[in-house]
Amino acid sequence: MSEISTKPYLLRAIYEWCTDSGYTPYLAVKVDSATTVPMEYVRKGEIILNISYGATSGLKMDNDAIHFRARFNGVSRELYIPVQNVLAIYANENGQGMAFEVNVTAAEMPAPAPASSPSEEASAPALSAVPAKADVPAETTSAPDGDDEPPKKGGRPTLTRIK
Repeated sequence: MSEISTKPYLLRAIYEWCTDSGYTPYLAVKVDSATTVPMEYVRKGEIILNISYGATSGLKMDNDAIHFRARFNGVSRELYIPVQNVLAIYANENGQGMAFEVNVTAAEMPAPAPASSPSEEASAPALSAVPAKADVPAETTSAPDGDDEPPKKGGRPTLTRIK
C-alpha cells in the first residue's frame, strides 16, 4: 500500500487558517500540460492565484487536484490544478503559509500500472479544449430567447458582495 501524501491536507489547513484569520489565501502553481489555467497570466512557468471565497466559485480541494471557477478580465474560466504542481499557499497580507518542493509535476509522472481487473480501474477526469468564441458558429452564440442585442459595455466590471 502506498503512503498517502500530506500535501493536500496541509493545503486545506492553510486555506482554512487564512479564511478564519481574515486573510486572502494565494496559491503559487507550477504550470504544465496537466494544469488548466489562463495561459496569458503565466509568468516563467508559474501562476499566482487568489483562491479566496470572493474570488472563486465552486472551489474544491481534493487529495489529487484543486478545481474551481474564477473570473479573469471579466470572463469566467474553469481552473484545474494538480496538487502535485502546487508550489506554495500563503496569506497575501503577511506572506505566512507553506512552500513545497515540486520536483516532478503531474504531467511528468509516469503512467500508472494497469489494474488487475476492469472493475478496479478508476476513470480519470478528462479535460478537452473549448473553442474560442470566434470559432463557435453564429447560430450557437445568439441568445435562446431571440434577443440578439449585445450586452451594454460600461466601465470596469465590479463585484458586489451581498451578505
